[in-house]
Amino acid sequence: MNKGEFTMSMKEQLLQVFFPKTCPLCKRVLTGHKKICRDCSINLPWIREPKCRKCGKSLLGEELLYCSDCNENPHFFERGISVFEYQNDIRESLQRFKYQNAREYADFYGFAAAYQYRSILKDWKIEAIIPVPVHRSKERQRGYNQAQVFANALSGYIRIPVCSNLLVRIRKTAPQKEFTKEMRMQNLKNAFAVKTEHIGTLKTVLLVDDIYTTGSTADACSRVLKKAGIEKVYLLCISAGQNAV
Repeated sequence: MNKGEFTMSMKEQLLQVFFPKTCPLCKRVLTGHKKICRDCSINLPWIREPKCRKCGKSLLGEELLYCSDCNENPHFFERGISVFEYQNDIRESLQRFKYQNAREYADFYGFAAAYQYRSILKDWKIEAIIPVPVHRSKERQRGYNQAQVFANALSGYIRIPVCSNLLVRIRKTAPQKEFTKEMRMQNLKNAFAVKTEHIGTLKTVLLVDDIYTTGSTADACSRVLKKAGIEKVYLLCISAGQNAV
């Protein structure tokens, strides 16, 4: 072990003593290089088949191909996938990640996304990862954009670059949680813009966000990206609402 390796090891040990790494679900202190505790790893709510062939939400019946929302409403993205069901410990974990500065959770989310979908992302021939932007006022207040932090972590595992200066949010919007689908669409109207000088030769991109609900945000982003010249927009979220019918 050379001096540089020893110094880094000491740093890691000191950080573990004063700022111990905790499980992103149950918050138990982790040892070694674990990303999640054993008990939580056994019970992770992965999104599995059957799932919607368009947005990637889970379906109740194996005979179904699409959820009711995708059957009734066209989307501007090619296809969406999500890693976990938005329930229980995952829901609470994402709340801490988004609102309580638990940015370290992104490493686990990125690892899990790569583990679940590495081959699919390769098949899609993704050229760049685009995080869904937040308005600059919200980013200043929170201190970070959770989609950007997730995008950076995912990039480290799948070796696809992040392009964070391409898509911007130009209008401050109200929180989407309590809105109907129609209200969400109106709320996001003209909220995003593309800095076309950063497109270059990009044709196929992966839009990433923390939670997928109705797809209104993904559609608003995909619409402006395609209008600016991007040919294909795929979507990956950490979590999605469960049991779409």
